[in-house]
Amino acid sequence: MKQRVITAVCLLAVLAVIVWQINTPALVIAVAFISAVASGEIMRCANVQNTFIKVVGIIFSACVPFFSSDRVMLPLISTVTWGGIIHFVPQIVFVIALCLVFLLAMLKGYAYTNFEDVAISVFASVVVPYGFSIFIRLRDMFANEQFGIYLIFFALICALATDTGAQLTGMAIGKHKMSPNISPKKTVEGAVGGLLFSLILNAVAMIIYNRIADTPLDKTMATVLYACCIPVSFMGMMGDLSASVLKRNFNVKDFGKIFPGHGGVMDRMDSSLFTLACTYVIALITKSVM
Repeated sequence: MKQRVITAVCLLAVLAVIVWQINTPALVIAVAFISAVASGEIMRCANVQNTFIKVVGIIFSACVPFFSSDRVMLPLISTVTWGGIIHFVPQIVFVIALCLVFLLAMLKGYAYTNFEDVAISVFASVVVPYGFSIFIRLRDMFANEQFGIYLIFFALICALATDTGAQLTGMAIGKHKMSPNISPKKTVEGAVGGLLFSLILNAVAMIIYNRIADTPLDKTMATVLYACCIPVSFMGMMGDLSASVLKRNFNVKDFGKIFPGHGGVMDRMDSSLFTLACTYVIALITKSVM
């Protein structure tokens, strides 16, 4: 427990620095780091033996966040310059090239590399970092930068509050197993408690935002976002369960050990990948009607 607390305090300190410098390259560097680590964790747990595929996959994962927005390098590089660089070649070209490189590596190392290794490595090197890159896309997609940053916290609260609330409620009153074959400790009571906890914290966050933001949320937007808390938080729980299924398939307890007492990046951020994706969909719809 002491180790978990110390790690949590250190992570909160790092998060505070990132939030403080959220409009600088500090955010993209942090996202690139967690993308690379998460990619390596998945390939390690899947027992991918081809070192070339693992190294290339991790490097690709670290590069993806830098291509997520024209503003990622401000104030070091202007949006015009960086936008010209990252849009010079369509990103899908790089994804196709990565798949071809992985398939060629499979042919060269056919004795210890199969198609399952390639498929898992593509997922880890492409899907996961693109998911984490939503942090940056949300920050930069609105003219009102404060609203984009608020959406980042909305996604994180839906994930972390639901997880914490579900754990505490399940420990206190949990009786009915929600998915005993996947995650025996999760209960229906815990799930309900997690959703309620998410609603409460999102209400607090919304009130704080409306008090400090230059342009507060109007009534319609606030109502829509608050109504989305439940489905987004629910998808966070599904993300947690999906990660549990992967760990059972890989026959491991944790994805990694980078955070002592907490596991790896994927152990801490699995539900956030789902809530970020849902929040990004909401943001796209919101932007289209604004």
